[in-house]
Amino acid sequence: MNSERPSLVLPRTPDGAPPVVVQVCGEAALFSRPELKAERVTYPVMTPTAARGVLEAIFWKPQMRYRVVAIEVLKPIKQFTVRRNETHQVVPLSGAVRGEKVDTAANRDQRNAVCLRDVAYRIHAHIETSKDATKNAAAYRDQFRRRVTRGSCFHQPFLGAKEFSADFGDPDDTPPIPRNEDLGIMLHSIHFGTPHRMEWFTARLEQGVLHVPARGIEVPAGEN
Repeated sequence: MNSERPSLVLPRTPDGAPPVVVQVCGEAALFSRPELKAERVTYPVMTPTAARGVLEAIFWKPQMRYRVVAIEVLKPIKQFTVRRNETHQVVPLSGAVRGEKVDTAANRDQRNAVCLRDVAYRIHAHIETSKDATKNAAAYRDQFRRRVTRGSCFHQPFLGAKEFSADFGDPDDTPPIPRNEDLGIMLHSIHFGTPHRMEWFTARLEQGVLHVPARGIEVPAGEN
């Protein structure tokens, strides 16, 4: 069940292993487009960074990372609008270490958000290990698959916003939706360091599948 679908050709690892696969669903989702600041407007589909967050909620070790290669959209794309309370002040990391907190009542804004309703996705990702890993990628793949089958997770996965929790499990044979659509520029990955760097790519839905390239175009965090 955790192998790639016969109809979906995906890149394999150098040792010939297919990606790990997990199916996720939820009542709602919000994958915010970064170019829209006044309101939260979702992409029509899950983003690679959101998919990586789901995978890390299920299983994560500091010696490994996920590289998302494809996301299948399994349900028709439906949107709705909701007003959400958001805090416009953020405590810097140095302040968080000292225990500083934000006065949410004094720094609260209401924003309209265009969200997705009744979503389901199938995420395909490779597990890559760091140089100091004590196990090979195959061992981590097996651990991930066992946790998916058992329904185990480190914390409840969510779909772009913490109030939109996700259920997950082994993949089934639900076909992706027959839809093609240009999705615009999408965040590929974030590299934390000095300075932070971000990778972006031009996203497109092809017959209900978002294929994610191995690398995006790097841009320093302050220039996007």
